[in-house]
Amino acid sequence: MQLLAETDILTVMGVVLMFAALIAALIFLAIFARYFRFWIQSVSTGAGIGIFDLLGMTFRKVNPTVIVRSKIMAVQAGLGESTGITSKALEAHYLAGGNVPLVIRAIIAANKAKTIDLSFKLATAIDLAGRNVLEAVQTSVYPKVIDCPARNSGRQTLDAVAKNGIQLKVKARVTVRANLKQLIGGATEETIIARVGEGIVSAIGSSESHSDVLANPDRISKAVLARRLDSQTAFEIVSIDIADIDVGDNIGARLQADQAEADTRTARARAESDRAMAVAREQEMVAQIEESRSRVVEAEAEVPKAVSDAFRKGTLGILDYYKLKNVQADTDMRSAIAGVGGNRAPVRSQ
Repeated sequence: MQLLAETDILTVMGVVLMFAALIAALIFLAIFARYFRFWIQSVSTGAGIGIFDLLGMTFRKVNPTVIVRSKIMAVQAGLGESTGITSKALEAHYLAGGNVPLVIRAIIAANKAKTIDLSFKLATAIDLAGRNVLEAVQTSVYPKVIDCPARNSGRQTLDAVAKNGIQLKVKARVTVRANLKQLIGGATEETIIARVGEGIVSAIGSSESHSDVLANPDRISKAVLARRLDSQTAFEIVSIDIADIDVGDNIGARLQADQAEADTRTARARAESDRAMAVAREQEMVAQIEESRSRVVEAEAEVPKAVSDAFRKGTLGILDYYKLKNVQADTDMRSAIAGVGGNRAPVRSQ
């Protein structure tokens, strides 16, 4: 009985072990079936990503397809782990929310160009900053042309006035390439357009005549390029070309006409003020004349009284009175002959 019990225990243990081995085999087969293709690709291309690395990606919620394909692209392009492109670094960038395939393609493009120094660290920083790193590399290899003013700005030309008052209407094209080192935090295309527009207006405004600008449009480009307008921007200005330049209005003459009109209005206002003051002064003088006349009338009214008083006191005789009357009559006659009417009060005796 004891031997039979031991045999049953061994049988149960064997079944349990076989069942556990079967489960382990199924798990291994499931993992192998899921990651076998990636593992074969990694081994055959020398990407260096093992089966356990792939299993770890699953637990870290990393898409193995993205990491494996990106690492294979880097290895096939000759970018080894010495450049910082490791599976761990790719996983870290993926977990940070970056676009891993885009970064790898950008680094490959920069490496093939031979003239662009783009490290994996800089590429990931640009990508995490929200910039399209591949587009930046392409712009650095193939310069980009920007219209100034921009097509969506609502303006057709840049308008500037030379010193002689003639307006010029200019269209420019700015050729730029990306400055990868300034791409993070650097100003965008709008700043380039604004600075170039400001430079063109300043260059035309400093010209003595519009004919000088028409004869040598390249002087505008040279003046703008000399100002280093691409400082602190994400681009480097390669060239500034004047696509079109037309003569506009005579702004100087218009301003002079407006100024003359304003001066005329000012002079008219001053003349009207002077006229009003003169009229007021005239009225004041008329009032003073009337006042003086009233005083004269008052004084003449006192003459008869004085004559009467002189008669009473005996200081004026009858002959003196008649002489005074004769003098007065002679004066009135002469005034009548001269055409001057006088309102004289008659001298009466009392």
